[in-house]
Amino acid sequence: MSAVSAPLAVSLGDPAGIGPEVIVEAWTRRLSDGLSAFAVLGGAEVLRAVAAARDLTCPIIEIAEPADAAEAFARGLPVLDGENGEYTPGAPNEAGAALALQSLAEATRLVLSGKASALVTAPVAKSQLAKVGFDFPGQTEFLSAACGKKADDSVMMLAGPSLRTVPLTVHMALGDVPAALSSDLIINKAQIVARALVRDFGIPSPHLAIAGLNPHASEDGRFGHEEAGIISPAIEALRETGMDVSGPHPADALFTPRSRKGYDAALCMYHDQALIPLKALEFDEGVNATLGLPIIRTSPDHGTAFDIAGKGLADAGAMIAAIRMAADCAKRRADG
Repeated sequence: MSAVSAPLAVSLGDPAGIGPEVIVEAWTRRLSDGLSAFAVLGGAEVLRAVAAARDLTCPIIEIAEPADAAEAFARGLPVLDGENGEYTPGAPNEAGAALALQSLAEATRLVLSGKASALVTAPVAKSQLAKVGFDFPGQTEFLSAACGKKADDSVMMLAGPSLRTVPLTVHMALGDVPAALSSDLIINKAQIVARALVRDFGIPSPHLAIAGLNPHASEDGRFGHEEAGIISPAIEALRETGMDVSGPHPADALFTPRSRKGYDAALCMYHDQALIPLKALEFDEGVNATLGLPIIRTSPDHGTAFDIAGKGLADAGAMIAAIRMAADCAKRRADG
């Protein structure tokens, strides 16, 4: 079991999605899956309703301080005092989005203050959050700003048991990707990834595989020039610093079983190039980790799934993996 000195802070996510369901189920599997103590920020009534609806034995224990979570965790799911809301599975609304935002903000504050050892975020709906004043593309960008970091100084990494991928560009139209790529971007994000793999994941000498942008990694310029003009110079510059980097690799061959054994993380040029293989291979255990921040943040690599919310179909595997990864990373930082 991963043990940390302070509890993990878990944000509620959109109460109309599957976030509350997978949080409650994670607590019920705390012993079999070896989970460290965690506390949810607000939404006690939502969580009670979820436990009742799914017929799960999960007492909700309201606590006043994070320090109370460890003792309460053995008896029930600790929930810190905060806003409450209605449980309306599959029917998102502005009140639920406001509750999700407050939970996220409070959970972030606790981790930044040191009262919680790491942050685990349940899924939110960006379109709903925008209606209540959330002015960020996603939770990753919100957390970067909360930590006083520029968006380019944080990295999204998707991780499962057999694969870690990093999209170097994230939430943008595919047609905008070539212009957004630069050697400096690749170098900066590769260095952030390498440092995090050493510090938080215990990999002393990480090997990074860098994908090409074009089919067949452009095949010597036949299908594009980004490999020769942007990606290869970045790889050479990284090698000159002593980093173990390879590429540019054709993306269609980078994720085969044999290839995956040869690197610790694959750096990809755009969102779907990184997320499609991760979700195809590791959907039920995929974790979204934010690298480069002074705090540890993980999240299950799935969305709110409003279409299955409240139907008893949500699988808690990714949430459990996110909780376990957050605790493991926090322990490595504490020990280091």
